[in-house]
Amino acid sequence: MASSKMDSHQLELFAQEFFAALRPSGKPAPPAQPLFKAPPAPPRINLPAPPVGPSDPPLKRIVLGQHVVEYALRRSSRRSIGFTIDDDGLRVTAPRRVTQIDIDNALRAKGRWIVTKLLERGERREQRQQRAPVEWKDGARLPYLGGEIVLRLEDAERSHCQFDEASRELWIGVVPGLSEWQLKERVKLWFQAQAKRVFVERLDHFAPRLNVAYSAFALSSAGSRWGSCTVGGSIRLNWRLIHYPPALIDYVVAHELAHLREMNHSPAFWATVAEVYPDYDGARLALRKRSHEMPVLFEE
Repeated sequence: MASSKMDSHQLELFAQEFFAALRPSGKPAPPAQPLFKAPPAPPRINLPAPPVGPSDPPLKRIVLGQHVVEYALRRSSRRSIGFTIDDDGLRVTAPRRVTQIDIDNALRAKGRWIVTKLLERGERREQRQQRAPVEWKDGARLPYLGGEIVLRLEDAERSHCQFDEASRELWIGVVPGLSEWQLKERVKLWFQAQAKRVFVERLDHFAPRLNVAYSAFALSSAGSRWGSCTVGGSIRLNWRLIHYPPALIDYVVAHELAHLREMNHSPAFWATVAEVYPDYDGARLALRKRSHEMPVLFEE
């Protein structure tokens, strides 16, 4: 008596014939489609990352929106997680007791702001790289206090540097064998001397009007910050501001002095700035625009 049960081979043949009958004649079976598609890898576009030295720990990485963000993490005794974004990317400072999960959550909470700022920095860096550098030769035009001065080079037995206010010419004595980097350094020292003179004058002008007193002043060479102020009253101003119009220098000076009354960027702080510099919004936009257009004089 024949068994009514089909073995596995017969069952497989039956299934093939059954599904073949369901398909239109002569058409191959469509390729199987996966149930789930893996999301595309987030792009990394124009997002600067901090440089890493041989002795530095590797960068951390997190996905924020559609971007992969790399950042440097430093542990400290501070009480909260802090973020710093400059032309070199994102740096995070966190208390030693905080877990990596807490740090990741804090980064995601500020994700939109972080990505926006990093994109702005990346675009700014690309624009700066595309600007043609100044040619260091006689007749070169250099930015100074919102205008231009002319570089004049003359052969000399001893190096000298003298500015002619009437003709707006900066005369440099070129000794035999003077290299370009030495010439640039000589001009840079002149710019820094002028910056120190102008900045002190403007600090002393605005401080009494805000009823504050700073304890110390120094020049800064920061790549992306125009100024800083400490709780102890020490103010630092970027010497490159000497290339910009006096009105923009005044804005940065007023901004830092206002921090002596409000160590934040709250509405109370901006109200303090407005006491001596009402158009601070216009100055901020102008400073950003001009920084994108400024020719490259010295490597940062």
